Amino acid sequence: MSREESDDPTFAELLESVRRCRLCAEFLPLGPRPVVQLDPRATILIAGQAPGRRVHESGVPFDDPSGERLREWLGISREQFYDATKVAILPMGFCYPGTGKSGDLPPRPECEKAWRRQLLQHLPQIELTLVIGQYAQKWHLPRTQRNLTETVRAWQDYAPGIFPLPHPSPRNNIWLKKNPWFAKSVLPALCKATQAAIEPA
Repeated sequence: MSREESDDPTFAELLESVRRCRLCAEFLPLGPRPVVQLDPRATILIAGQAPGRRVHESGVPFDDPSGERLREWLGISREQFYDATKVAILPMGFCYPGTGKSGDLPPRPECEKAWRRQLLQHLPQIELTLVIGQYAQKWHLPRTQRNLTETVRAWQDYAPGIFPLPHPSPRNNIWLKKNPWFAKSVLPALCKATQAAIEPA
C-alpha cells in the first residue's frame, strides 16, 4: 500500500528491526505486529496512539473509519496518505494493545523507550506534526493544558508546525458535537497546513 523506499541503509536496518520487534509479545493479546509507515523524505508526521484491532489484522495504519475521518480532516486522498515519502505514521505504541472496559488499552511503553527517538532522527524533512490523543500529546508537546480538550483548543500555541488533535474515532462523535469550534476553527487551518507540507511550492 505505502511506498517505503530509502537510500539510507541505516534507516532500512532500523525499520526492519522495528518490524521484527517482540519486546512486549507476552502482553499483547493478538501477538506482535508493529504497524508504522516511515520514509526519511516524509514532510508530515502523524503521531497517534496505537493500532486498533482492524489495523492489526490488515497491517495498514488507519485502515478503518478513524482513518477515513482523519483523511477528511487533512483534505488529502488515500493515495497521498499512504505515500510514505509524504506522510510518516508513527504511533506511540506500534502494536494493538488489547481492549479494556472503555475501549482499547493504552499504548505499550516499550516502543517509546526502544525505538521512538531513533526513528524520529531519521525523519529530517518533517514540516508538520499531527499529535493525536493525550498519550502522543504528552510526549510530543513542550507543554499540555489541563485536559485534551483545552490542549486542542490552544492549537495556535503550537502552530504552525504542530497540531494537537482529538482521536478521529467514531467514539469521539459526542466530543465533536460538544466542541463545534474544532470544525470551524481548527480544521480549515489544519487543511491549509497539510496542503502546504504535502505539496511544497
